[in-house]
Amino acid sequence: MARQTRSNDWGFPRWRSYGSERAAQQVRLCDREGCDAPGDRPAPKSPNSPERWYFCEAHAGEYNKNWNYFQGLSAEDAARREAEERRGNDGFKQSSHYAWSGPGDGTRSREEMRALDMLEVEVDASFDDIKAAYRRLAKLNHPDVTPGDSEAAARFQAIQAAYEVLRKADERRTA
Repeated sequence: MARQTRSNDWGFPRWRSYGSERAAQQVRLCDREGCDAPGDRPAPKSPNSPERWYFCEAHAGEYNKNWNYFQGLSAEDAARREAEERRGNDGFKQSSHYAWSGPGDGTRSREEMRALDMLEVEVDASFDDIKAAYRRLAKLNHPDVTPGDSEAAARFQAIQAAYEVLRKADERRTA
């Protein structure tokens, strides 16, 4: 039987998926002596060097185990560099419990979150903190304290409603 020399894509190379060449793929092996696993984890040969080793996952972990990323930096420079990196994409790892629902850990409803914003307290505030914030804001915006101020009266009503939402939610949780 004759070997096929034509492709089956009828002259339309985009009908094939990207990266679907017929040639064998070159796979870089782990740079650790005697390892046959693919070396797809780059690691610097020395600090601030463009040269890289390419290890498998197990050997990359072994290589990086004693790596000091902040070697040679003063404490202030190390803190600054860490803060800069936390502002990047890796900083979102700290808030991974927010998931898809937005701020919070999923234990509070949307109305409760709005009420917490109205009372100017943190998402993870205890009910004692909520009560203290309610009393503080109620004293500032009470109609007897600010007579004739319609905006303060509206804020006072909103603060009362927010406190009621959070009080009822706390009663449901503790019951």
